[in-house]
Amino acid sequence: MFKLFSVDDHIIEHANVWADRVAAKYADTAPHVTEEDGREFWVYEDTRLTTMGLNAVAGKPREEWDMEPTRFSDMIPGCYDPKERARDLLSQGILASISFPTLPRFGGMLFAGFKDKDLAYECVKAWNDFVLDEWCPSGPPGLFVPMIITTVWDPKLAEREIRRCVDKGAKALSFVENPMPDGFPSFHVKNGHWDPIWGVCEEAGLPICMHILSSGYRPPVDPDASFAAAIAVGNMTGMMAFVNMLLSGIPERFPDIKMVWSEAGIGWVPSVLERCDRMIDRHQHWAGKHELKPSEVFRRNMSNCMVDEPIGLKLWEHIGPDNILSESDYPHSDTPFPHTQEIYAEVFDGIPSDVIDKVSYQNAERIFDWKIADPSLATIDTPWSPPASWTTNRSRAAQTAIAPST
Repeated sequence: MFKLFSVDDHIIEHANVWADRVAAKYADTAPHVTEEDGREFWVYEDTRLTTMGLNAVAGKPREEWDMEPTRFSDMIPGCYDPKERARDLLSQGILASISFPTLPRFGGMLFAGFKDKDLAYECVKAWNDFVLDEWCPSGPPGLFVPMIITTVWDPKLAEREIRRCVDKGAKALSFVENPMPDGFPSFHVKNGHWDPIWGVCEEAGLPICMHILSSGYRPPVDPDASFAAAIAVGNMTGMMAFVNMLLSGIPERFPDIKMVWSEAGIGWVPSVLERCDRMIDRHQHWAGKHELKPSEVFRRNMSNCMVDEPIGLKLWEHIGPDNILSESDYPHSDTPFPHTQEIYAEVFDGIPSDVIDKVSYQNAERIFDWKIADPSLATIDTPWSPPASWTTNRSRAAQTAIAPST
């Protein structure tokens, strides 16, 4: 069995995440679920969101996939129920999992667009308390790694919220890969706008996890192309953000900062580093000098995640065995679930055992200062099957949103 530490999974928030936590005066404007014509919607401020999940297709045969589930009952319970999630992950030999938000967007940018910023702050705190107080304690020790979001629109307030959550046990920050498409200052600004966030994360040893498409920018493809084409180029936002951060000067000013790039892949990393080093050397006399080569910044401060990428992993010597992390992307369409061990056996084929151990869990344990769950809890010898409650719930034409089991 491969002991896996997934640095990229996703929480589909259940219906009561905010309803149970915000003040009563925000009951109508904080995110809550309504139902109409047999489907469920998230409603917040003056917006009704027509999606309930984001590619929450884990456990479904591929021929049943569709753009989006329309109800919680269209998903397996592990999408939104942490106890069922624990069951699903342990069945795959996944012994630690870091999960990004869904409704708040991967980097927590949804609340930055709220008109009422007091409400927005309450919603950020509610999501963080949900993760710290409900989601993570629902699994065995070591399984759920607490990652938080913060107030992207106010870095000083963000620092305060990060400190609050660090005191409660937070071990990572989900942050936007590039703030400019959402109208926020560049990471290259010289006025220190983002420094309160970099500073507190460096001080607390909190890795900053940045997921592809968290910026709000989606690479354009031919309008006549299928949606599969848009998905196929999605990791390009991670590549662009990766280069942007390498050349931003932030890692030079915060030399102990830790940054993790999720779902962007690894196969392209050596060629991009090679080109960045060459361009910086060629243009340094007029475009500005850097204390370190981009490749040196990467190996000191950054790590990239991969899933189902056997060709990419064969480049481990060029990337660096200490800079590669595993992910399972549960419950999105990239996930190998429920065949995780088999897929990783293909990915790890021919890779030295010490490199496999680093990539599968040891690098993540070091970066996140986290010990995986007891391997004896893994249940990979018992074939996974959807719980009976899921098939029962799917057959109901109308029902209220499902809250997590207690």
